[in-house]
Amino acid sequence: MSNHIELNIDGQLIKAQPGTNILQAAIDAGMYIPYLCYYPGMKSFGACRMCVVEVEGGRGLPASCTTPVSDGMVVNTNTDTVKDLRKDVMDLLISEHPHGCLNCHRIDLCGPADTCLRHVSVNDRCVTCPKNERCELKDTVRYLEMDLDTNFKYNYRNLPLKVDEPFWDMDLNLCIVCARCVRVCDEVRGDNVLTLMDRAGKSLIGTSTGNSVLESGCEFCGACIDVCPTGALVEKKHKWSKAVTTTSTVCNYCPVGCSIELEIDSKQKIIRTKSPVKSPANHGQLCFKGKFGMEFINNSNRLEKPLIKAKEGFTETEWNECISYLSSKLNEYKGDDFALIASGAGTNEDNYVAQKFARLVMGTNNVDVSTNLYPELVDSLEGTLGLQAATNSIWDLTNSDGFLVMTTNLTEEQGVVGVPIKKAVKAGAKLVVIDSRETELTRQAKVWLRPKPGTEAILVAGIIRVILDESLDDHDFLAEQCENLSEFKNNIWSYDLVKVSEITAIAQNEIQNAARIIANSKPCSFIYGMDSLISEYPREYVENIINLSLVTGNIGKPGAGLFPMFHGANQQGSRDIGCTPDLLPGYRKVSVESNRKALKSVWGMDIPNKTGIRISELGDKLKEGSVKALYILDGDDFITENDIDIIINNRNKLDLLIVHSSFSNELTQLADVVIPSKLFVEKSGTYTNLERRIQLLKKIPGGNQDLVEDWEFLSNLSSKMNIDGFTFKDSSKVFEEIANVTGVYSGITFNELDDGGAQWPWRHDEFEGTGMLYGGSSNKFNLSPTNLKNNSLVDYKSINSKERPFLYAPGRILHDSSRKVEIEPFGKINKLKVEQVIEISPEDGMEIGLIEGDRVNLTTDSGTVEGVVSLSGPHKGLVSITSIFGEIITDLSKNKDPRAVSNIDRLNISTANLAKIK
Repeated sequence: MSNHIELNIDGQLIKAQPGTNILQAAIDAGMYIPYLCYYPGMKSFGACRMCVVEVEGGRGLPASCTTPVSDGMVVNTNTDTVKDLRKDVMDLLISEHPHGCLNCHRIDLCGPADTCLRHVSVNDRCVTCPKNERCELKDTVRYLEMDLDTNFKYNYRNLPLKVDEPFWDMDLNLCIVCARCVRVCDEVRGDNVLTLMDRAGKSLIGTSTGNSVLESGCEFCGACIDVCPTGALVEKKHKWSKAVTTTSTVCNYCPVGCSIELEIDSKQKIIRTKSPVKSPANHGQLCFKGKFGMEFINNSNRLEKPLIKAKEGFTETEWNECISYLSSKLNEYKGDDFALIASGAGTNEDNYVAQKFARLVMGTNNVDVSTNLYPELVDSLEGTLGLQAATNSIWDLTNSDGFLVMTTNLTEEQGVVGVPIKKAVKAGAKLVVIDSRETELTRQAKVWLRPKPGTEAILVAGIIRVILDESLDDHDFLAEQCENLSEFKNNIWSYDLVKVSEITAIAQNEIQNAARIIANSKPCSFIYGMDSLISEYPREYVENIINLSLVTGNIGKPGAGLFPMFHGANQQGSRDIGCTPDLLPGYRKVSVESNRKALKSVWGMDIPNKTGIRISELGDKLKEGSVKALYILDGDDFITENDIDIIINNRNKLDLLIVHSSFSNELTQLADVVIPSKLFVEKSGTYTNLERRIQLLKKIPGGNQDLVEDWEFLSNLSSKMNIDGFTFKDSSKVFEEIANVTGVYSGITFNELDDGGAQWPWRHDEFEGTGMLYGGSSNKFNLSPTNLKNNSLVDYKSINSKERPFLYAPGRILHDSSRKVEIEPFGKINKLKVEQVIEISPEDGMEIGLIEGDRVNLTTDSGTVEGVVSLSGPHKGLVSITSIFGEIITDLSKNKDPRAVSNIDRLNISTANLAKIK
C-alpha cells in the first residue's frame, strides 16, 4: 500500500508524502509558487506571505509553506485574489528595499555597461547590487508582473555596509528580514551565529555575540550566503562578478564527497561555490574549505610543461620526450627498488592505473596512497563484518538516537558529517565523545570522556565490560548473529573497571554513565578516526569499537552503524581499486595465490607476491636505501598529508624522484622529473566517498588542453615500456575495467553515476545501490577478542623526553563564552584576539612551581605559544590549549598560498615543554 496522498494543484494531480506542506509538494512536482522566506530543508516560517494560495473549502488565503497537504485537497495558486494579495505584500517589501532594479522599464534593453544615470537613483541601480540577475526578489517581482510604481513611500534605510568580516560582506539595506540566514545557521548547522535584532523598532539581522561573526562562533560554511534571496549576504571575493556558466562536480577536500556547483565568469575564473539542496552526500551543505577554498583553481602559476633536471637546472621538454626519458630511466629500477605514492585526492581511474603500472610495469607491490596513514581504520571491518567500508549513509545519522564519536575533529576535517549529528542532538539524541582534545563536538556532548592519550582502546573495552555486567547488551542480536561470543566474554572479563579507570584516568561512574547512554540509545552510530591516537594498538582500538557496535546490536539497522573518518577525498575509492601494498582491486589479498591468478587472467601478466611497503614505512625504507626510485603522483597532496622531511632528509639516497604536481612546491624543487598535473576540476573520472558513493567529476570549460590526466600519462608511459593492457580511450573505459575486476563496483557504469552517483555494492535486481550494509538477520559477524599485551592493560606509548616531558593535546572550538575575546583590525577586515589558556594538572603545577594565572611559554613541534596557566588539566603529564576557530580564519582569507585551507595545523598529539615567564 502506497503511503502517498494525492492532491490537485491548478488542475494537475500530484502525489506527496503525508506531512508535506503545499509549497514543498509543488516544488517536488516541478511546479512554481513564489516564496521568499521558505527554503527546502528548513522549517516553515510563514513570514513573507508571498506563497499564499486558495484551498477550496478552506478559509482565507493560507501560506502554502505552513499548510500541510491532505488527500483530495484542491489548491489554486494563481487566482486574481491571490495575485492581488501577493502584489500588496511585495509593495510592502520593496517600500524599504531599493527597487529601481526590480521593476526598471529598461530591463530588456539593459547592457553590461549601462549605469542608468538618467533613470534610477544611485542606490537603486542594478550595477550596485552584487546579486544582480541572481536575486530571488527580482525574479519574484518579474513573475508577479509588478507595475513600475509602488503605492507606498520609499524609505531607504541608509545603514552602513559591513565589509570587515573575512570571506563575506553584509548590506542590510538589501535585507528583507526573511530570516533564512538565521534559521539555516540554527536549524541546519546548529551554530546560532546570527540572530534577529530589534533596532529602533525594526527587525534586522545581527550577530548573537559581539559585533563580529568571529566572536559568535562562525564556522564559515557559507550556508547563510547560499540561502539569502537578495544581495544582503554575499561572498567578498568576486563579489561583483557575473557567472556565464556553471559546472557541477565533487569537492576534493575530504571524503564526504560534497556535490558542488562552480560558477564561472566570462574569463573562465571560478567566482563562487554552491551546492544543490538535493545533493545526496551533503544535502546542499558545505564546509569552509569547500565554500571558500576553491580560489587555487584560478591560480595562474601552474606547471604547464614537463621538466627534467640537468646540472644547470630544470629544462622544459615535450611530453613525448619526457615519456621516452622516463621509459629509459625506469627500466633501471624495476622490482622493489621502485615505489609509487598515489594521491588521496586522485580519481579512481588515476589510482587504478597507478597500481596497475606499479605491479605490471615495475614489478612491485610498493604502491600506496599518501593519505593511507591509518589502514587500521578499516582493515578490521573486513575480518569482523565483511567489507572495509562504512556501514550506513551519512544522512542516516539524523535517524540516530545516540552517537559515540572518537578521536576525530569532524568540524574541520569532515565538516558536513557533523551537521546531521548536531541536528539529531538538537532533536534529543545523546552524544558521547571520547577524545583527549577539546573539539567542537565536545561542546555538544552529553558526556565527554578525556582519557590519557593512548588508552582509548582500554576505555572502550571498559565500556563493553559495563554493558555486559549490567546486562545492557542486545541479547538476541548477539545470540543470533555473532560468532565467538563465549571466548569474547571470557576475554573481556579481564578488563576490571577499577584497573581501566586507573589506567585511563576516567572515573568509574563516568565510564558507567557513557556505557549506559550508548547501550540505551537505540539506534546508536559510531564515528571514529585516528586523528589524535598515539596508541600502540590501533587495530585493537578499531576492533573494540566494532565489538561495541555488535554488543549493542547496532549493525544492519537504520540510524546505526560504523563510520571510519578518512582524510583523503578518495581514500575509500583508492582502497576499493587496490591502490595499497597488500590489496589488489576488490580487496583481494596480494599474498593469496588464487587472487593473483584471478587478476592475471584479466591483465595477462604475473603479479608480484610480496606485500609492498606502506606510506607509513616510506621514511625508514628511504633512510636504509632500499628504495632507489620514487614516483609521487601528487606533490601538493603529499605535502599536505605527510612529513616532507622524509624526502628532504633522504634525498641523497634516491637516484630518481618523479613528481606530478599542478603547482611548483618544495617537492617539485627536489625532483629529477616534474610532470604537470590536472586539477580535479579538469578531470572526468570518479571519486568514492566515505559512504561508498561513487560520483562523477566533471570538467570546467577551458584550461590547458595539453595537460593529460595522470592515468593517461601512466598509460602512455606503460605502452612506451612495451607493456600491454593500458590502451584506455577515456576515463569511462578505465572505470569499465575497474567495475569488471573489483567486484564491489560490478554492474555500475558511468550512466548510473550521472545523477547523484551510486553506492556500492550495486543491487542488480533492483537497479540501485546499497545505502545500508548487512541488513537482515542472515548476516553473521565475528567478535574480536581484545588482547592488549596479554591483558596487562598497558596501552600507553611514551613519546615524551627530558626536553619535552609533557604530552600536548591541542583543541579548537567555534565559540567559548567564558573567555574574553577582542576584535582588532587586520588591514580592512577583523581579526580575533584571544589570550591563550594553557591547561595543566594541579600535580604538574606543584611539581614545576606554577600557580593559577602564571604566564608561561609552551614549546611544541609547531613552535612556541605564550599563555596563562590554568590548573584545570585532567591528567598529570598532559598539557592542552583550546583555541578558537576564528583565530585562524582571518589569516586564511589573506593567505596567498593557493592551498592554504588544506594546510592549517591539525590537532595532532605531540610533546611539549613549559617555561615560566619571569
